[in-house]
Amino acid sequence: MIELAYMRMESPLGELLIACSHSALQVLDYLDYEDRMHQLLHRRYGTTYRLVEAHNPLDMRQRMQAYFAGDLHAIDDVPVETGGTPFQQRVWAALRTIPAGQVATYGTQAIRIGQPTASRAVGRTNGLNPVAIVLPCHRVIGSNAKLTGYAGGLWRKEWLLRHEGWSGATVQSTLSL
Repeated sequence: MIELAYMRMESPLGELLIACSHSALQVLDYLDYEDRMHQLLHRRYGTTYRLVEAHNPLDMRQRMQAYFAGDLHAIDDVPVETGGTPFQQRVWAALRTIPAGQVATYGTQAIRIGQPTASRAVGRTNGLNPVAIVLPCHRVIGSNAKLTGYAGGLWRKEWLLRHEGWSGATVQSTLSL
C-alpha cells in the first residue's frame, strides 16, 4: 500500500489538494477537481494508494503561500513524481523550462521535446498534469495566443498568468528555443 501525505489548503484559486510521497510532490489539484485527482492516482497506483492526512508535507503549505504572496520561485525546486509514460514525463518536465511571466505554445513545447508534430498530444498530456501550478501547464497557450484548455478552468489559468506578470504580449516562439 502506497501512503501519500495529504493536505488541503486555502488559496486565491480555491482550496488546493496536495499529496506527497516521503520525497516528492505527487498531486496538486483543486477541490472542485477532486474526482480527477482520484482518477489520476487510481490510474497510477490502482487501489494500492491511501491518503493520510498531514499538516505540511514537504513544506508545501509554506511554498504555496510564498508563491501566492509573490515569490514566484518558491516552487521552482519542488521535487515531483508524476508517473506517466515516457512521453508524458518529457512533456511535464518541459513545462519547467517556461519562466514565470512567459508563455509558450503547444507547438513550441512539442518542438522542445523533439516531437514537432505532437502539439495535440502535448495539449492532451498537459490536461493530465497531476501537479498543477508547480509543473506550470498554465503557461502553455494556443498558437493564436488564446488561453485554451486548463484542467482547473480557464479562469484559474488566466489568474495564474496575471499573478506571474504575463501581460498577454510575450509568447515564446520556436526561435527562442
